[in-house]
Amino acid sequence: MFDYMTLKIIWWLLVGVLLIGFAIMDGHDMGVGILLPFLGRDDTDQRVMINSVAPHWDGNQVWFITAGGAIFAAWPFVYATAFSGMYWALLLVLFALFFRPVGFEYRSKLPNPAWRKAWSWGIFAGSAVPALVFGVAFGNLFLGVPFYLDDTMRSFYTGSFWALLNPFALLCGVVSLSLLTLQGSTFLAHRIDGLMQRRAIVAARLSALLLIVTFAAAGLWVSKMDGYVIQSIPDLGSSLNPLMKEVGRQSGAWFQNFGIYPLLWIVPVLAFLGATSALALIGTKRTLLSFASSSLACLGVILTAGVSLFPFVLPSSSMPQSSLTLWDACSSRVTLNVMLWVAVIFVPIVLAYTSWAYSVMRGKVTRDYIVANDKALY
Repeated sequence: MFDYMTLKIIWWLLVGVLLIGFAIMDGHDMGVGILLPFLGRDDTDQRVMINSVAPHWDGNQVWFITAGGAIFAAWPFVYATAFSGMYWALLLVLFALFFRPVGFEYRSKLPNPAWRKAWSWGIFAGSAVPALVFGVAFGNLFLGVPFYLDDTMRSFYTGSFWALLNPFALLCGVVSLSLLTLQGSTFLAHRIDGLMQRRAIVAARLSALLLIVTFAAAGLWVSKMDGYVIQSIPDLGSSLNPLMKEVGRQSGAWFQNFGIYPLLWIVPVLAFLGATSALALIGTKRTLLSFASSSLACLGVILTAGVSLFPFVLPSSSMPQSSLTLWDACSSRVTLNVMLWVAVIFVPIVLAYTSWAYSVMRGKVTRDYIVANDKALY
């Protein structure tokens, strides 16, 4: 059995793995949904796009659900505070996500062009809105979330929904949107051919360029803003509550971990390397390698945010001492240990099954295939 401090770090890493898995796996079918009304010039084109992700899109939702469940189980303070304070933002994500399964299932039920066009835009909204809001949420973590804890550990949110939509958070939203669009366009270019593939390649180039520019701009912005530092805290391996520490703010604090451990600079380099490699490879139609590079960019972007924030999980702008960290917002040692063994058993099973499913359903989706199976496909 691992000691408590080690378990805290392991679960920080595991939650990161789940978020990266979500960005890579669910990100590519969200990216296809974002591109759906723009690359599909007619109904058949759009059905080709939808059926390129049809075998897997619902299974990919498991990453999102599991990440939410892991946060609830590993960091109950974080789950309670974030889901109550950012209630309207998360409700917006939930309502937007309703359009995805309904759109996939019902779009082709009627031949009416207006019906199908409306559901295409519904799938777009169900893909673009969550991608944007997830980035906005991460942006607000760097700025600090307006909440505080009282002596009984009750959280009180002092902000508003509109305050979340500040310039820096919106920039991070564009980073997230361009990242998932890149992921979707490279995957789409690998799954289709002909004129639509060329359109997907153009979309991949544009989204890669946008990702590089906005990610660099966000990094420069973070380097100038005030971040959070722990000034004093009891034994990290003991059971703590968030008010048992002292937290201060100082300029450039979010880059402190990179200064202490220079090797960590490889993490943002991976993000830039992935995006530039995807941009270069997609032009030569090495689509699978381009998708792998885009996935590398997903890993780099999310890890960069995680390393910058470490050990903070939910910083507080209203009362810095109330900031939630992986040291003091986690579940008990027994809970973390039991869940670790559950993850050790089931995560490899999920990965093995997913790999098998993608291997079985590999191959191109063509217009002729869609027309020939008009009644059997989305």
